[in-house]
Amino acid sequence: MTSRERITFTLNHEIPDRVPLDLGGSGVTGMHVSTVYKLRQALQLDKPGTPVKVIEPYQMLGEIAPDLIDALGVDVVELTGRGTMFGFDKEGWRPWEFFDGTPVLVPAGFNTDPEPDGRILMYPKGDKSAPPSGQMPHNGFYFDTIVRQEPLDEDQLSVEDNLEEFGPLKDEEIEYFRNEAERLYNQTDKAIFASFPALGFGDIALVPAPWMKYPKGIRDIEEWYFSLAARQDFVMEIFERQCEISLANLARLYEAVGDRASMVFVTGTDFGLQTGPFISPKSYCTLFQPFHHRLNDWIHQNTPWKTFIHSCGSIIDLIPDMLDAGFDVLNPVQTAATGMDPVVLKKRFGDRVVFWGGGVDTQRTLPFGTADEVRQEVRERLRIFGEGGGFVFNTVHNVQPNIPVENVLAMYETVRDFGGY
Repeated sequence: MTSRERITFTLNHEIPDRVPLDLGGSGVTGMHVSTVYKLRQALQLDKPGTPVKVIEPYQMLGEIAPDLIDALGVDVVELTGRGTMFGFDKEGWRPWEFFDGTPVLVPAGFNTDPEPDGRILMYPKGDKSAPPSGQMPHNGFYFDTIVRQEPLDEDQLSVEDNLEEFGPLKDEEIEYFRNEAERLYNQTDKAIFASFPALGFGDIALVPAPWMKYPKGIRDIEEWYFSLAARQDFVMEIFERQCEISLANLARLYEAVGDRASMVFVTGTDFGLQTGPFISPKSYCTLFQPFHHRLNDWIHQNTPWKTFIHSCGSIIDLIPDMLDAGFDVLNPVQTAATGMDPVVLKKRFGDRVVFWGGGVDTQRTLPFGTADEVRQEVRERLRIFGEGGGFVFNTVHNVQPNIPVENVLAMYETVRDFGGY
């Protein structure tokens, strides 16, 4: 089978020739740049010291280039916009060295030097005249959002302030997606995973808007979570307006991308903690499910795309309502969280949802286990989730830094050797 056929079979709950593999198909199924560098060196794809591109500076994700895709047998490629979470484009590449010595290439907008205390500050759109919107501590691995919440006047809250980042896509943005979809479809045999802007409702990584110079509205993380309980009517009005904008954008995007994409990333809003959901099923059904339902219904009625939801944590009590909202694919399948037992998940939901992730635990096994323990867990997950189809192998969320490369190699070797049906 081609990769595209393999993913199509899997998304339709049919059994392909082997379990498909994703690495880098989205911003939640990628790999930290330092680990990409070590993996490329171990596979002898580069000479020592050859830098790797940082394609998403917020999470410091490394580029999964075509030669690495071929070397690992990856079945998915990402269709996404040209920008980053900090608002500058992926262009104007220049050399930079990570704290651990990893040589990388960063976009021109990544234009900061360490502060006196060793921190790296990041500025929206690379504009140093604006307040910084992100910071990486000295010897850190990721950027933390800097909350830039203006004082709130309860009587002057405006829905428009929290809609400033949403709006009709520009013609040049639509054309970019059209051209990229054609390129990926014609130049590869991979399934195309589309990530379009502004679909997720209340994604806490997006609420502070690190790409905006002077965001207005409710931008503080704690204040936003408080609003889910105390300002529900206000939040639902934001979601209602956002949904209308998103539906109009989806119609234009489908006209541009067409049937070339296999799947679309609808939301990355996290609903789970390590020990349980942070929102009750009732609150999910009140605040989020109606809007998820509308987007999923439009996509299913007008396109062949399958719909993807990413939610970390213990969400087993929310999964039935998520599936009733029309989601086809669940990620990252955080099996170390309370109640997220692979056997139970597959038995209860395997006929209704494709599990995209859960292939190995990234909190314990992959970073701290032995290579043999990694192999054993990967084989077990292939057996459980792969039964009857409906499983795409990916780790639990992005592959982290500081992972022994022997463990990373053991993971992909096991998928290759034991992923066949």
